[in-house]
Amino acid sequence: MGVRAGIVVCITSFLLGSLFTHWIADSLTLWKSPVTDEHLWTAALYYSILTKGPVQILYVLFAIIILGGTTIFWSFNDLEAGNLMFDGGSIFLYGVAAIMYAYAVIPNLMDKFTTIPPYHVKEAFPRLLRTPTLDLASNHLVCSVALTGVLILQAGRWWAELSDGDEEEDYISEKVEDSDVAKETKSTTPPATTA
Repeated sequence: MGVRAGIVVCITSFLLGSLFTHWIADSLTLWKSPVTDEHLWTAALYYSILTKGPVQILYVLFAIIILGGTTIFWSFNDLEAGNLMFDGGSIFLYGVAAIMYAYAVIPNLMDKFTTIPPYHVKEAFPRLLRTPTLDLASNHLVCSVALTGVLILQAGRWWAELSDGDEEEDYISEKVEDSDVAKETKSTTPPATTA
């Protein structure tokens, strides 16, 4: 269990970190009010740079996503109560993040940001790019929250198993003490005499 949980936590942390790199653009469109044309241009130019990168990066990213999902399913397959609850929730959240990224983020990036109009400092941001830019930031946020939920569930699973282990040790030590007391009582009690 420890190795599988470690793999899930490492992969989820890596994916969360890769989403945090988009904060440069997402913070301007989600958390700065009001959203200005300059903020939208900065975000759109950042997303445009992402589309110009080598496609092999996407292949590596998808391989990492598949490895993480496979590991969670493998751990879920133990069919223990803790696995059903914590890994079931992790599978759901991990799946939400993967589906959101594959079916909303990647197509939006490739459709709208491979070619953007030339940017001039005082020009208004194109209306056709406004919604896709805001959608990308929102989708990144949903993926980040879902992956954070996976990390929280894995930490909860570890804590629950740690608590179960402590209770089991206490139970075993009580049983050993009870059996030792029973043996001592038996040996110190004189045998009953029959008349």
